[in-house]
Amino acid sequence: MKSLMKSILITGAASGIGAAIVKKTASKNISFTLTTKSNKQGLRLVSEYAKKKGASVSSLCGDLTNKKFLEDLVNLARKETGNIDQFIANAGYANKQKFGEFDNDEINQSIQTMATSFSTIINLCIEDFKRSNNGRIITISSFVNKNIGLNDNIFPVTAAAKGALEGLTKTLAFQLAKHHVTVNSISPGYTQKDGSHSALSSLEWDQIISKIPISRLAKPEEVANLIAFLLSKKASYITGQIINIDGGLSLI
Repeated sequence: MKSLMKSILITGAASGIGAAIVKKTASKNISFTLTTKSNKQGLRLVSEYAKKKGASVSSLCGDLTNKKFLEDLVNLARKETGNIDQFIANAGYANKQKFGEFDNDEINQSIQTMATSFSTIINLCIEDFKRSNNGRIITISSFVNKNIGLNDNIFPVTAAAKGALEGLTKTLAFQLAKHHVTVNSISPGYTQKDGSHSALSSLEWDQIISKIPISRLAKPEEVANLIAFLLSKKASYITGQIINIDGGLSLI
């Protein structure tokens, strides 16, 4: 029955951590709404996997900086069950341009994609979470606004967006706590990519891995394991947290 289904909205769901979350949580009691900007093939494959697990799946491709698209996305997420219970803001990208190399347009684009889109979606459906008996909101942050300068790599554009996202996460957690809605942020370390695209070269990856205490990259499913727990009833007393999953990177 639709009333027994849990509605989950996930951005950046076509690959990496987003796809791993879908695969970890897909079941017959889940109604997913999945989005990506342009990776239609990846989104199709993830959707097919979830459907085979019995989940209901709707998907939409578009730009998270476009408010009309966000409105359409929220309406689509409500269509199956009439409410949105859980939201994972996963969409993002890495930009390693240093000061003197990026301009305000690039930093604004980064903030709009990762932080402003999050606040817009929340404003559009905040009452949904309050009505839910399992309200959960999770943002995917990053190590780049914490571990600065590993191997002389810095990501100021991305760090600004992730820092803003973490600030929104904590303040929203406080606001929604009285409604028993938990809001947390996951801060992954260096994580395996699905494809060959990367902001770093092969040599840079080797140098970084040599400095991670666990001596390897995170697997997307390892991040998804914690997210699945935070979405569950078992995590009902955890809110307002920025949780590192970084193989010990934060110890350096």
